[in-house]
Amino acid sequence: MKPTVLFVCVHNAGRSQMAAGFLQHLGEGRIEVLSAGSQPADSVNPAAVEAMAEVGIDIATEQPKLLTDSAVQTADVVITMGCGDECPFYPGKRYEDWVLDDPAGQGVEAVRPIRDEIKGRVEALIASL
Repeated sequence: MKPTVLFVCVHNAGRSQMAAGFLQHLGEGRIEVLSAGSQPADSVNPAAVEAMAEVGIDIATEQPKLLTDSAVQTADVVITMGCGDECPFYPGKRYEDWVLDDPAGQGVEAVRPIRDEIKGRVEALIASL
């Protein structure tokens, strides 16, 4: 059975979308990937889309999604990124809080180091599953 990982940030427009993109790409179909936000934006951050395209991952067609209790209950691992108390907590789930700069309002130059940090964390996550 494949593990399910849920990435959560406030707007589901930058960090969580990049993390989901990396996990889908690097996980090679071995891991179910979900992402959501407590207050989803209207669209994915264009700088995040550009930064991911630079490494061959297309997240341009992704849409920010609202975080639901169902998504958290489905997940084996919940990765939060700056959503604080807005993320629901269920006992028995594996939780990690990744402290990352928020790419909102940043240009691609500022998003690249965030992207690269996320890639390293996703690689470590895959190794731990």
